[in-house]
Amino acid sequence: MQTKLTITKTIFYGLPGLPLAMLGLPLFIYLPSFYSQNLGLSLSAVGLVLLFARTFDVFTDPLIGSLNDRFPAKQSLSWRRKSYILLGIPLLLVGLNFLLRPPTEVSSFYLFSWSFITYLGWTLINIPWLAMGAEISQKYHEKSSLASSREIFAAIGTILVISIPVLLSLQSDLRSMLNVLANILTILLPLALIPLILKVSLNEQSTTRLDNQSKYRLFSKETLSIIQNPAIKKLLPAYFFNSVANALPATLFILYVNYVLQVPDQVGILLISYFLAAIVGIPFWLYLARKTDKHTSWRYALYGSVASFVWVPFIGSGDMIAFLIICIASGFFLGADVVMPSSIQADISQQLSNQTIKKQYKSDRISNNSTHTQNNNENQNSTALLFGLWGMLTKLSLALAIGFAFPILDLAGLQIGEGIANQQTDTGTYTLILLYAFIPIVLKIGVIVQMNNFQFDKNYF
Repeated sequence: MQTKLTITKTIFYGLPGLPLAMLGLPLFIYLPSFYSQNLGLSLSAVGLVLLFARTFDVFTDPLIGSLNDRFPAKQSLSWRRKSYILLGIPLLLVGLNFLLRPPTEVSSFYLFSWSFITYLGWTLINIPWLAMGAEISQKYHEKSSLASSREIFAAIGTILVISIPVLLSLQSDLRSMLNVLANILTILLPLALIPLILKVSLNEQSTTRLDNQSKYRLFSKETLSIIQNPAIKKLLPAYFFNSVANALPATLFILYVNYVLQVPDQVGILLISYFLAAIVGIPFWLYLARKTDKHTSWRYALYGSVASFVWVPFIGSGDMIAFLIICIASGFFLGADVVMPSSIQADISQQLSNQTIKKQYKSDRISNNSTHTQNNNENQNSTALLFGLWGMLTKLSLALAIGFAFPILDLAGLQIGEGIANQQTDTGTYTLILLYAFIPIVLKIGVIVQMNNFQFDKNYF
């Protein structure tokens, strides 16, 4: 019998989101600008290098997901999840220290190699952690609570990392700020993962055993057929395009504030307002999901996100207050944007796991009453593989955002560096606005159309 999800377990599960978000923001927002503005790499070089590094995650995320579902086969699922996390910790710590503390002169290969190691360590931690969120509880709304805990801690971590340069007076010294961040994460990351490893257990009813045929196979027909699940076929494309829509303004945020708004000193307050609004919004979107459904709550947030962001192209230099209002509004809608899709993904994973358990039960009955046991269905857990695909799409969207946007800005003649905000050409400025605001709006409208036809609610799961 399943025990009720406790507040302590919910907190311990979500806690790793804090240090991971503290690293995520620099990787996605600060790092591209730092390596181009401070270390002399061109926008095109930074964009293409990070695109190549992220592209490897197209293979590593689902690969690690499938491995984590299956190997080592003799160990329990809980042990497999946690052992991969333990393996990822030293890789991530080494990678982030070299990436955030580079020498004064770096090559494109330096950026690529340490980015790849950092991403690999991140994946070894993130994929099992996400999978655990679908396996701790079988209850529909408790999975939303787990996803909310994860995202609330992520938002808190983001606010903390934004506050560090303000509190330490390092706003204009990005290198020193990244060095301090590396010191903090080296201590904080292991501390946040210890409670997850020691205190959070999986719901045994949600796990499946591996039979003798499938436990040594990395992929099988059943594994690969999961992408044919009708809910997955609807959700993953919508999630991917929405991720691209979110990744473009995330990676271009500093450039937009510096060269369009021309208020670089206000980056911190704008980002803090944005993520505080997200934290405030999450309880509302959870409430709305309980009253309607998860996909409905997400769809309403998408409408609001478009309605708030549509005003961005109409503001310009010095319009700090107007953009602050937009940040608060769009941040409020972000709460549903990050919680609901992953919670729906957890529901799909649970449904597939339950179907596999039923197959195991039927197979066992047949085995007890017949000698024909060689054609049993391949029984396997594919939760981590599903979240590997999820992580793959997330990272691919970020890679495309950087690899697509930065070279285009380079070709458009956007000039980066201190003291040249007023020297931009109209082509460079308009291209930046187009990439930062217009394309994300178009993509989110497409996601709204896709989710309007999403028929998989709590009755389905």
